[in-house]
Amino acid sequence: MVPVMAFFLLVVLVAVILGIIGATADGLAYLLAIGVVIFAADLLFFGARLSRRARRRPLR
Repeated sequence: MVPVMAFFLLVVLVAVILGIIGATADGLAYLLAIGVVIFAADLLFFGARLSRRARRRPLR
């Protein structure tokens, strides 16, 4: 199984590559939109994961 941080970085890398291709290639602006959506979804997933982890700490 792939560690979560490695998966997060892989998805961010894919989103950036899609964004670059979509911004530079003529007629492929939809790839830019897909890259932005993937990046936003990845950030939401990572933020939810961090907030879940923070609540598990016992109070002292």
